[in-house]
Amino acid sequence: MTDWQAWQESWDRQQEWHLPDREERFRVMLDTVEAQVGDQPRVLDLACGTGSISARLLRRFPGAVSTGVDLDPALLTIARGTFEGESRVEFVTADLTDPEWTARLPYDSYDAVLTATALHWLTADQLRTLYRQLADVVRPGGVVMNADHMPGDSTPRVHAAERAFTEARQAREKAVGVLDWKEWWRVVSTAPELAEQARQRFEIYGDHADGEILPVTWHLDTLRAAGFDEVTVAWASVTDALVLALR
Repeated sequence: MTDWQAWQESWDRQQEWHLPDREERFRVMLDTVEAQVGDQPRVLDLACGTGSISARLLRRFPGAVSTGVDLDPALLTIARGTFEGESRVEFVTADLTDPEWTARLPYDSYDAVLTATALHWLTADQLRTLYRQLADVVRPGGVVMNADHMPGDSTPRVHAAERAFTEARQAREKAVGVLDWKEWWRVVSTAPELAEQARQRFEIYGDHADGEILPVTWHLDTLRAAGFDEVTVAWASVTDALVLALR
């Protein structure tokens, strides 16, 4: 029998190699969910991957329900295996660039839409369209939060120092066996329970989708133009930010 929880944990470790402050952004997300919509939210876990956000959501809020949406066959296989028998979460296979993707959702509206380190896979035009769609998916008074790479372009020395520091940390961690993105996928591609799904995944995306890294100001302006009443930065590091949009 496959240990899907072990796969889930290995995904988390690989992501933390890239994002050592990953748990902090999740904490801020869930704090904001509770503050804005309460402790029994209906949540859309957008570009959910293995369901990392859903796992933390359900642990913190026993009365929550979650819909995870993704297109990646391998990550969705891990998600469905991890949450097998859990009635509070369901997973939907959908392409966020498909104009009709919201028709696959089991609910007409959500209290919160959460996503992390995923939407930079979209182009600016695709993300602009998605933000407009999310303004229709989230209920009035609900929130959309996107945590992603959102570096500015006015502080090159700051970013150069951050990059050197990060690369040194990552090298130390790789030396003791931590897997990066490419190495993790190499392991997945050779695992009998995931090899076929990984092959399908690379047919869909290639090595990485051709998206765009956009500054935080772009996200705030685009969310405002999409119809959200209030937008702000809820959390930030040197290179990443969590933008919050209130419907």
